[in-house]
Amino acid sequence: MQRREFLSMAAAAPAVAQPSAQPLVAVFTKPLQKLGWVALGRTIVRTGLRHADLTVRPEGHVLPERVREDLPRAVEALAGEGVSIAMITTELTSASDPAARPILAGAARLKIPYYKLGYWRYRKDDVEQTLARVKRDAEGLVSLGRELRIQAIWHNHSGDYVGHSTWDTREIIGGLDPRWIGYYFDLSHAFSEGGVGGWNIALRLALPRLRVVAAKDHFWTKSGGRWIRKTCPLGQGMVDFDAALALLAQAGFDGSISLHVEYDPPDPVEAIARDAEFLRKQLDRHWPRKRSKPA
Repeated sequence: MQRREFLSMAAAAPAVAQPSAQPLVAVFTKPLQKLGWVALGRTIVRTGLRHADLTVRPEGHVLPERVREDLPRAVEALAGEGVSIAMITTELTSASDPAARPILAGAARLKIPYYKLGYWRYRKDDVEQTLARVKRDAEGLVSLGRELRIQAIWHNHSGDYVGHSTWDTREIIGGLDPRWIGYYFDLSHAFSEGGVGGWNIALRLALPRLRVVAAKDHFWTKSGGRWIRKTCPLGQGMVDFDAALALLAQAGFDGSISLHVEYDPPDPVEAIARDAEFLRKQLDRHWPRKRSKPA
């Protein structure tokens, strides 16, 4: 490896083996989808949090076709309530999507550091051909992000999604500039795919370019002769938060955590506040200095 390449990768990698600030926690805004921006900001504050993982996609808090006008307005409205945007969640899977440049340019102008990519699926296509096609798509988006100065983050999703195991994500993004694409590591989906030890290996592989961690929980139940994955409140499922967060703290992770509440609770605000409190106790345990990362 040439010296220039090494310095580039070293600058992009998170600090390790030294005390770090607590990761900031952002609310994934999907369960609050019906709220306007001001109400969204007030609701997030009511949960005890101050950051948002904002949906910028069809049926999201900002619609792709309205991003030029509405994303600045959403940022301003949330900021007025004391909430900053830590990242945006999109459905982008190709730089040729007409919405790609407006979304990324708008987010970059507003100093939003990350955008979550959309999803690709394996379906019945040849696996090698699928990986090659997805790699071309990812390269195009990373090139556009580099031009506009915003980093893509790849979310692992269990099932037939490309990147469900992190092994295949690594094959796709391993040769791409780590300054412009990293991991959005979902603990719940990682435990679905590797409940005994696979999640640990996957997380360790992701650590050098880990930017965001998704916090949600699940368990398996049998219905009609089939096993079904059911999301649930944090701490009530199979995700070993103590082990996962201990690994993150030991590695010096000080990025962001996106709190997902996807189990359709009767009161989403109460559920977010409850899960946020569970997460706060875990963070205080593993990052005992309790320093919050600046907004």
